[in-house]
Amino acid sequence: MGTIARVSGPVVIAEGLENAKMFDVVRVGELGLVGEIIKLVGETSTVQVYEDTTGLRPGDKVETTGQALSVELGPGLLKSIYDGVQRPLDVLQKNLGDFITRGFVAAPLDEAKKWEFTATAKVGSELVPGAILGTVQETPLILHKVMVPPGVKGTLTALASGSFTIRETIGSLKTATGDYPLGLSQRWVVRIPRPVLQKLAPTIPLLTGQRVIDTFFPVAKGGTAAIPGPFGSGKTVTQQQLAKWADSDVVVYVGCGERGNEMTEVLATFPQLQDPKSKRPLMERTILIANTSNMPVAAREASVYTGITIAEYYRDMGYDVALMADSTSRWAEAMREISGRLEEMPGEEGYPAYLGRRIAEFYERAGRVVTLSPDSRMGSVTVVGAVSPPGGDFSEPVSQNTLRATRVFWALDASLASRRHFPSINWLQSYSLYVGDLEGWYRTEIARDWVALRQKAIETLQKESELQEIVQLVGVDALPEREKGILDVSRMLREDYLQQSAYDDVDTYTSIQKQYRMLRAILSFGEREQEAIGKGATVGELQKLPVRQKLSRMKWIPEAGLTGAFDALEAEMTGAVAATAQAA
Repeated sequence: MGTIARVSGPVVIAEGLENAKMFDVVRVGELGLVGEIIKLVGETSTVQVYEDTTGLRPGDKVETTGQALSVELGPGLLKSIYDGVQRPLDVLQKNLGDFITRGFVAAPLDEAKKWEFTATAKVGSELVPGAILGTVQETPLILHKVMVPPGVKGTLTALASGSFTIRETIGSLKTATGDYPLGLSQRWVVRIPRPVLQKLAPTIPLLTGQRVIDTFFPVAKGGTAAIPGPFGSGKTVTQQQLAKWADSDVVVYVGCGERGNEMTEVLATFPQLQDPKSKRPLMERTILIANTSNMPVAAREASVYTGITIAEYYRDMGYDVALMADSTSRWAEAMREISGRLEEMPGEEGYPAYLGRRIAEFYERAGRVVTLSPDSRMGSVTVVGAVSPPGGDFSEPVSQNTLRATRVFWALDASLASRRHFPSINWLQSYSLYVGDLEGWYRTEIARDWVALRQKAIETLQKESELQEIVQLVGVDALPEREKGILDVSRMLREDYLQQSAYDDVDTYTSIQKQYRMLRAILSFGEREQEAIGKGATVGELQKLPVRQKLSRMKWIPEAGLTGAFDALEAEMTGAVAATAQAA
């Protein structure tokens, strides 16, 4: 047992701590506040405390647990709402009321609940890490696969089906070091990535139902994406849309240092959301981790690692997991504060010199992988991190280091948000480096001309940006008809395609097949418009065609009658434009 020598905010200097190791969890003071050793110099240990240190004083006791910060993984994770160090907030509220008492310890998983376990592994078989022992129906949407923990292998000597709590033994494994008791849960150190057999190339897109993302700036399953944007530009709504509609099996949402009212809105709305595919509550495949801006800064770092470790656990079962981190800027600010209290040499804008490494280490834990298992099952973790740059300045260190580590950049634009254009992703500043990897999938699964259509749409929007500079000088009327036609098609792309309402029952989600038909219809109209202009028609005449109104309303065509509706629309469009050209 050691004693406190000095207290500086969340950083405590302890002396005389025996057998202290880096990243060991310690209990500080009479209340037993949770902390973690982050620096060792001789007999002196520096501890970052994950709770408010008010009232601590030199001479108070410090005890080490001898174990690194870890999370408990097992049935009961889904539908849970945790704080940064995996304490269930509903249990804290039930025991303590609306205000959390410092030092209170609550089991991460319900220790009394009985789970129906169905054994699938055969007694006497040789099992390796990741082998499935059996299953538990954790929620109606997710079948929980109970696995042999990493680093453990041997002969299965006993395994029983039945009702068990997470603390009861379900079987035994004979290993080289003796009998190893098996249970429904396991623990894992949050700072160490869970091992995998192989990382796979990102060749399958994570379809989100958001047209600007799926068409122009797609993210692969197991990919990484950044959403930087100023206040009010729609970061949280975009992430909620991804959580709701992305074709992932499990969603982990980490609110890292966000404003209390914003996190409250997430905690209040998520349990009410319905999973659109199964019509069940979305929470049945969701885990929320809440760490608001008024909570101790040190716990922000823990919340990010807790979230990614839980995501890796479900990935190892063979599921596709989407992790939303909102926002990594608050995590970086916590690092800066801790680094300052440790009197480390500051880097750019006061952030620690290791900022880039920490951010890269976090995003590197994403990926589509072959898991440790005899059946070579595949799973993925896709990480979408929101960044809140001060004043919307993307050149600041957190944004820049995030862009180096991620391959998709969805640049949220405050000017688009102020014009009520949502999602307010700027199509000229954003990019996706997965486009080349995903081309094969789009050509085989959607259409051979998908890549060409996407490229043509982007070129049209870029051409519009160049023409806008001329328009500001001489006005639209001074432009030739062909340039007016380009502006007309780009306006259709912006207003009828890229603009999408998250709150409209039909428009909130667009299947990839519907996206293809919409994009093809707009660009096809643009080609016919240019042909008609060549025969003497004007853009003004073409804009008055009734089919134009139908094109602007095609986003509300239901998914059910998709093919017939678009075939009829394209036929009407071809006839109407040809008639206008002939009349000219």
